[in-house]
Amino acid sequence: MPLTNTATRFGSLSKALHWATALGILTMIPLGIIATDAPFETAETLAWKAQLFSVHKTIGVTLFFLAVIRILWAITQPKPAPLHAERRIETWLAETVHWLLYGSLVIVPLSGWLHHAATTGFAPILWPFDQGLPFVPDSPALAEVFGALHRIFEKVLVVSIILHVAGALKHHVIDRDATLRRILPGQTEAGDPSVTHRHAMAVVAALAVWGGAIGLGAGLGSFAHEEAPKGPALEQVASDWTVQDGSLSITIQQFGKAVTGQFADWQAAIRFDDPTAPAPQGDVSVDVSIPSLTLGSVTAQAMGPDFFDAESFPTARFQGEIYAVSELFEARGSLSLRGAEVPLTLLFELQIDGDTAQAKGYGTLDRRAFGIGETMTDAGQLGFEVRVDFELTAVRPAP
Repeated sequence: MPLTNTATRFGSLSKALHWATALGILTMIPLGIIATDAPFETAETLAWKAQLFSVHKTIGVTLFFLAVIRILWAITQPKPAPLHAERRIETWLAETVHWLLYGSLVIVPLSGWLHHAATTGFAPILWPFDQGLPFVPDSPALAEVFGALHRIFEKVLVVSIILHVAGALKHHVIDRDATLRRILPGQTEAGDPSVTHRHAMAVVAALAVWGGAIGLGAGLGSFAHEEAPKGPALEQVASDWTVQDGSLSITIQQFGKAVTGQFADWQAAIRFDDPTAPAPQGDVSVDVSIPSLTLGSVTAQAMGPDFFDAESFPTARFQGEIYAVSELFEARGSLSLRGAEVPLTLLFELQIDGDTAQAKGYGTLDRRAFGIGETMTDAGQLGFEVRVDFELTAVRPAP
């Protein structure tokens, strides 16, 4: 069978791309629904959920490239003539649906891929390449927008598929023409080669639908991010040194990948004397708002009762004394979190220039000591060790 199209039949490559895409869609959409609804209370169920999502994402990326190839091939080929060109509304609707399908086949997997790239952690794409995309930062706000676009265009794709299938069945069962048979295996030819497609109005209609879907998805994504609850703000604390700027983060290993989350709300009360004074040289107390943590795609899960249980334990506190250790410093104390108090030492660098100090350091702890993720017994799925990193700039009043 010839590879290329003519004005009266589809070539073998067009047919192969059409049915490969159909198979991918019929696999990807149900798989995404099943993965979304799958539970994740135990290590086994979380692993299964992650595997489902990984396969769903991998098929989606494959479909993206397949769709691009299909569209590029279609652009270079003549499209077989409509069999009932005199039915102008029907022909216009059929062409509009085709354009919606082409666009959705690109936008649905691309928006899902962008959502994945902007999200930290969980369910990697099953390939040896990087999980990110150039110029797409890890950003909860962007992830919300791309996620909403993905969901909206999924609906556009599903409706387009339903209309496309309904039209094909109508031609085959009611009209009894060769429209469907032309895309099935074989060499069916039909149609008047002198009849051409009128794309302009169909493209305009498809663009209008895409524009509305993009606006709706972007709006829903932005609203969802803005409305995300972060818990009550911490009150300012009295301190010899006032923190002007800084960051506090944790890093976990999830399915072998490092996932870093940031706390947006934390306060530190710092007393620090001359480094040459007898030890300890000072002390520090840090209060942390647990609901202010963003941890990529697992933020909501991390706040749940099996993990941080942020509703019952909305704050954590570290209290320790500062000791000079060679050219570095240690804050030796304990972390109170989730009803447990566990020893924790933070090692850090310190530079003081007049009344401005800069510190950068880290510490490690075992999540199991706080009863966090007790059902997650496989370190390959969720690592036991959690790394705490911080850096800050603080000032003190001039004497």
